[in-house]
Amino acid sequence: MEIMNEKAVAITIEGRVQNVGFRYHTRKLAQELALTGFVRNRGDGSVHVEAQGPADAIESFVIWCHQGPSRARVDRVLVQEIPTGDYAGFVVR
Repeated sequence: MEIMNEKAVAITIEGRVQNVGFRYHTRKLAQELALTGFVRNRGDGSVHVEAQGPADAIESFVIWCHQGPSRARVDRVLVQEIPTGDYAGFVVR
């Protein structure tokens, strides 16, 4: 994996995204794509993700976030590129 190909994003997913398994499905996909970072629920009902990995894997991950797991209803996805960091694996917070 080339360092130049490494990308990190912060993603906020809004809609019916809590209590539908969103965080656990997000972690599963992130691990399959060899991404690092974390996912957590926010107090406003949204889900926040920070993910880092190869640019093509990040692109696939962001596309999935627009749909989410079957029980979710995604209304809005906000994606912002952020500086790469030192994440250990991908965890649910």
